[in-house]
Amino acid sequence: MPSTISRSATFEELALPLFASLYNHAFWLTRNQSEAEDLVQETFSKALRAFDSFQLGTNFKAWIFRILRNTFLTSRTGIATSRTVFLEDHPDTLDTVASSTPEDTLIRLDNQAALHLALEQLQPQLREVLLLCDVEEIKYKDIAAILDVPIGTVMSRISRARSTLRQLLQPQLGESL
Repeated sequence: MPSTISRSATFEELALPLFASLYNHAFWLTRNQSEAEDLVQETFSKALRAFDSFQLGTNFKAWIFRILRNTFLTSRTGIATSRTVFLEDHPDTLDTVASSTPEDTLIRLDNQAALHLALEQLQPQLREVLLLCDVEEIKYKDIAAILDVPIGTVMSRISRARSTLRQLLQPQLGESL
């Protein structure tokens, strides 16, 4: 019995700090709050059941993100699902700008809206790899493991995603890109 308690404690210690990151990524995949919550819950459940197969000392974040992605691909409509995300639906984003001047708030919201719109326009493969790399700060080799593609494919997709994003944002944000 102590080994089960110890295993659960170790799992919690590794998994709980990743909850917000997993939820954010799940939300980008599903485009729906309740589906994202369900996906994260299912991911945690599967990861806990499979925790005996995880090798301590290896990259837990990459391991659990792969479970999240595979769960999404096998039990949902897939990455091709696309819905618009409105900033008004995310009051936490609006709260962070409450202390700014109205002009600062307008510029910040306009830039965030432009970024969200540009991300929405990326091909799902490019959006996913960009979010894993630049938002979740996962290393290329771990992204390759999560996506089950060669590291060269990861690097190519990141490059194309950044280039496409830059092109999409250039008219909105000017020549400084």
